[in-house]
Amino acid sequence: MNTRAWLSFWLVGLIWGSSYLFIRIAVAEMKPVEIVFIRTGIAAIGLGLVIYFRRTTVSLNWLTMRSLIIIGIGNVVAPFMLITWGEQTVPSGMAAVLQSTAALFSLVIAHFAFADERINPQKVIGLILGFVGVVVLFSGELTQEGAGAGSILGLLAIVLSSLCYATFTALGRKVIQGKVEPIVVAWASMVVASLVTLIPALFSPARSLLLSSALPNADEYLHHIFASQPGFTPLTILSTNALISVLVLGVVNTFVAYIFYYFVVRELGVSRAAMVTYIIPPVGIVLGALLLQETVGSTLLAGAGLIFTGIAIVNLRVFRRALPGKQPSTTAA
Repeated sequence: MNTRAWLSFWLVGLIWGSSYLFIRIAVAEMKPVEIVFIRTGIAAIGLGLVIYFRRTTVSLNWLTMRSLIIIGIGNVVAPFMLITWGEQTVPSGMAAVLQSTAALFSLVIAHFAFADERINPQKVIGLILGFVGVVVLFSGELTQEGAGAGSILGLLAIVLSSLCYATFTALGRKVIQGKVEPIVVAWASMVVASLVTLIPALFSPARSLLLSSALPNADEYLHHIFASQPGFTPLTILSTNALISVLVLGVVNTFVAYIFYYFVVRELGVSRAAMVTYIIPPVGIVLGALLLQETVGSTLLAGAGLIFTGIAIVNLRVFRRALPGKQPSTTAA
């Protein structure tokens, strides 16, 4: 047994499971675009340094660069923004559970995109159970006292983020798999995301994180120039909790987690590495309950149970391939 790889596997699950907690804390004081810019900017710098010191070959033609730009927008910018925006109204534990539906969307998309990933009766049963679980979660939110359109839109945003992950992961497999190393794909995606969110993030309440250290009185100048624009607000001073949360999201949950994840993929194979999906939601639920006093009701447990059962049924064959002593698949599902 590869002890280091399995320890890294569990570490990645714990790190990514905590992302929803940190997003929920940060989004209470920061705009979603600020959070996405800071975490992807940090990850872009970190992954770039790793590529440089490892002397990883980065040889990109225009067609590959175009694909990477599309994947960066669809697989990082869109889902990161949707999750962060959604968590303004959705508890972190609920967000973690809904995010796991990416595995179900991936199944449907792979059916149409790849000849070797067709849906069979076993997968249909898993899909039905999983999406019934989503309906249970939505119905539970609708029946809660004080639930409004904002919370429902937040739930929809997080489900839509799962669809983005599934769609653009499949696109990445189809157009650039084997042409570009995974860490280069991750780095390029983070660069694209940080560039796309740069301008909106600069003209936002938390821009002091971006400008004040480099340009004295930068906020005063920006406020003087843009004060007439609707929605432009004076500098907001972040709490320690919000500042730490967004920095941890960038350094640990995005940059460091990617490094460990690619190590797990290399050592254990794609099939085993993909099973980290099962760790993330329980971690998100527990951390939300312990640290944010989020309610873990019967509806959340029932919906989560149906989703996890559906994903498990879909992946029964993957589990068998991932058993010790058997060669894991190297094809992403």
